[in-house]
Amino acid sequence: MEKSRQNIAIEQRLTQRLTQQQLRFVKMLEMTAPELDEEVEREMEANPALEAVDADSYRDSGPSELRTTHYAQRSSSSDDFSEIPMADSAPSLYDFLDAQLGQLHLDHDVLTAARFIVGNLDANGRLQRDPAFLVNDLAFSEGIDLPQSVMDEGLAAVRTLEPHGVGAVNLADCLSIQLEYLPPSQQRDDALRILNEQYEAFSMLHTHLLVSRLRISQERVNAAIDLIRTLDPKPGASIDSAPTSTNTIIPDVIIDTSGPEPVITLNNRIPELRISETFSQAETDMKKRMEKLKDNADREFILNRYNDARDFIRSLQLRQQAMMSVVTAIVKIQREYFDTEDIYRLRPMMIKDIEKLTGQDASVISRCTANKHVALPWGILPLRFFFSDTVGDNAGEEDTDALTNRKIEAEIRRVVDAEDKKHPLSDEKITQLLTAGGLNISRRTVAKYRDRLSIPPARLRKQI
Repeated sequence: MEKSRQNIAIEQRLTQRLTQQQLRFVKMLEMTAPELDEEVEREMEANPALEAVDADSYRDSGPSELRTTHYAQRSSSSDDFSEIPMADSAPSLYDFLDAQLGQLHLDHDVLTAARFIVGNLDANGRLQRDPAFLVNDLAFSEGIDLPQSVMDEGLAAVRTLEPHGVGAVNLADCLSIQLEYLPPSQQRDDALRILNEQYEAFSMLHTHLLVSRLRISQERVNAAIDLIRTLDPKPGASIDSAPTSTNTIIPDVIIDTSGPEPVITLNNRIPELRISETFSQAETDMKKRMEKLKDNADREFILNRYNDARDFIRSLQLRQQAMMSVVTAIVKIQREYFDTEDIYRLRPMMIKDIEKLTGQDASVISRCTANKHVALPWGILPLRFFFSDTVGDNAGEEDTDALTNRKIEAEIRRVVDAEDKKHPLSDEKITQLLTAGGLNISRRTVAKYRDRLSIPPARLRKQI
């Protein structure tokens, strides 16, 4: 009976440690290159059982499954990228908002939820993630279970912060939040109705529809639109894009395309890691002299530090291997683009395509590519740049002629750049030009991608 209880206790401890290791792995996946470098440095300072391997001793010691591994030789170009200066000490959008949250005297759980939401805002202050998924995201990434009602309270708190408009889920929501903080007036109320009830008509600047559907005069419609034009569509950018901030992007991956085969390098300054020989030997000896080791505190300290170091190294290995696996698959699928730098050679590619090649779970792939960048000879791009939805008549089919969103964006940008600014092209005209060029897409699709490119509608692009 006693032995059975011991086995159960051991199994529970192993299960708990495995769960903690999984959470650590997930957190590492979400880290950018600079964040991972800092995490390794912090862990080495906090855990005396973890140490860097000296180059000479590494060559003499032979292989070890507990060491981290290098995946590619660092070229001179990668050194150049790794030495890009970090942004200066100006507060980030996260710091700016977090400081305000600290002054709201929120309940502990609500504050936790609000800070998690702030961490999921993009540079413009927009919440790209569906709020309904945030509860599961927090539970999976941080191991914190909160009810949806608490997450909703956290989001409501974030939406009160300055600059007003942060925490919005789309452009209309962002502008509406800003209007809510203006003094009540007929002009403000009309603007809110336009955004909340007739946003599509507003985005197309069909003022005659606004007049008829809202049953207000043309003068009131014009006044409301003038007010909306004074609002900031990207409130978060006013913080992160302040003149005192350089906003330097540190690439997570470097791809050298100068040779016959692309060479992939993870852009980290992480030394080879191992468990300190002192702790490793102590853990081995402990099994032999368990009865003699009377000091339980010493035994607990050694075991905890040894296990933490081992789990950290393994999680780091898994993270780096996952990153290499995912990027290698992206390069394989998009090889024509990497060989030519031609955006029209991009193939339709989704997470499921990477999943097939790597065997990695979709959630792992998503975290490997979110908020991470790749450095190429022609520039630094988000890893998500290479993913695209298929549109048009071939949507959902494995067809090399299918269109990707990047190609549509490039064509819309080309057409708009070439237009006569005194007579800018409407979305309908852009659609006709693209269709004549062989791109079978709808006007609604053109409007969606134009908005994604932050290109104003024709009326607002007109130059007199």
